[in-house]
Amino acid sequence: MKRNTLILIVGALLLAMFVLLLFVFQVRTTEVAVVTTFGRATRPITEPGAYFKWPWPIQKVQKFDKRIHNFESKFEQVLTPDGYNLLIMVYAGWTISQPDVFFPRFNGSIRQAEENLEGIIRNAYAGVVGQHPLSHFISTDEKELKFTVVEQEILDRIQRDAKASGYGIEIKFLGIKKLGLPESVTQLVFERMQSERELQETKIKAEGQNAADVIRSGANLESAKILAKADAEATRIRGQGELEAAKAWQVFQKNPELASFLLQINALEQFLKERTTLILDQTTPPLQLLTPAVPKNQR
Repeated sequence: MKRNTLILIVGALLLAMFVLLLFVFQVRTTEVAVVTTFGRATRPITEPGAYFKWPWPIQKVQKFDKRIHNFESKFEQVLTPDGYNLLIMVYAGWTISQPDVFFPRFNGSIRQAEENLEGIIRNAYAGVVGQHPLSHFISTDEKELKFTVVEQEILDRIQRDAKASGYGIEIKFLGIKKLGLPESVTQLVFERMQSERELQETKIKAEGQNAADVIRSGANLESAKILAKADAEATRIRGQGELEAAKAWQVFQKNPELASFLLQINALEQFLKERTTLILDQTTPPLQLLTPAVPKNQR
């Protein structure tokens, strides 16, 4: 009796679990889902949790990975407005944002969605690149490069086109993965880059020459100021010397003998400044000063 009761309980639990699986389903954090009623998408589910549905064949649940899907375009040739062919490859990340739109549009196929997305991306980067000259992609001047601007313009255009097309997807990011030049264009680009380098070299040399001229002019001006100041100081000192000489001359004019005596004393000091042996007549000026004076009454 107890055994029959246990069997009935287990059977009831299994039946309840089976019925529960028919009416309840779970959506994980990495998933989005859409509930279809008789094959038509009727209820999108974008948040994780447990949800109710009618059993098949009334309703069915289609689940999709809501994580970011990576896409890379082909390495294709695009024409710039200044007449250069540019090879470009872009990458993009996209997610399923509206499963009720995505499912009927692509029948739930990721591959089919990316085939359609490839056309949108190709049109977008072809249109954007066609508005930017080659120097925005390849240049010796960093200020001319516009990678970030170009990538943002392509992303904005793809997001707008994908939304208008009703794909039920959202483009999260986009970037330029690879750039290249056809062999026929490479030589022309190298020649242009060499010309730009030569122009930069000429500009740098001119700026250096101008700076040198400014420094040289400043140095010459400062030198002229110093020389003028020195000449003025020398003139002032020379004037003071002439003034003192004039004063002394006035004194010497009053007493010529004193002037002659002072000159002879000065000459004698110069002779005897160092150890010197001279053989001269004692009457030779200024040596006569060394001769004892003879009183006038004994002459």
